Amino acid sequence: MSPPPPDRRPTPPPAAWGVYLITDRRQTAGRPLLDVVAAALDGGVRAVQLREPDLPARELLALATALRGLTTRVGAALLINDRVDVALACDADGVHLPRHGMRIAEARALLGAQRLIGVSTHAPVEVADAAAAGADFAVFGPLFDTPSKRPYGSPLGLDALATARAAAPALPLLAIGGIDAARVLDVRARGADGVAVIRALLGADDAMAAARDLLRPE
Repeated sequence: MSPPPPDRRPTPPPAAWGVYLITDRRQTAGRPLLDVVAAALDGGVRAVQLREPDLPARELLALATALRGLTTRVGAALLINDRVDVALACDADGVHLPRHGMRIAEARALLGAQRLIGVSTHAPVEVADAAAAGADFAVFGPLFDTPSKRPYGSPLGLDALATARAAAPALPLLAIGGIDAARVLDVRARGADGVAVIRALLGADDAMAAARDLLRPE
């Protein structure tokens, strides 16, 4: 990525994120989403994906702009799910494309070479395809059972993760689906560069402590 503006700290590359927080304002136990995200950032999270697909464009942009302020403060990356227009409007670091969303080449033409493009993948061949198409990272899963990922099929498991890693050895790969601090080491051992989570942070009583546990599992 190009050098950040003077008022923004450099953001780490996807392979160094460790934890990728995906938002869902319905999973915060009634707490303001921005407060929970801020606590997770204070705990060391350095990448956030804004994923609130039901919000109208104006509300989504307002939330994205507020998140941009939080992430800029600590040098964390902000990606917007599926909305290139919102990503550009709030000066996000890039977009995250769902499996049936915009094609990587189309997003790249709009975003340019300096912003990140992540993709959701649910099979090893999709990880290979994402690498070939020029994605900057892939999220692979679901590995384990979790309510938010049941619509995407049965859990894939750790063997599939290892196969996905072998399919694209150089592509930063984040595992998702039912991952908590107790599973991070196993997931990393099978080839993931980090983990993508929703409930493990947004549903935690203390998001700051939960982030630290995910980043430094025992």
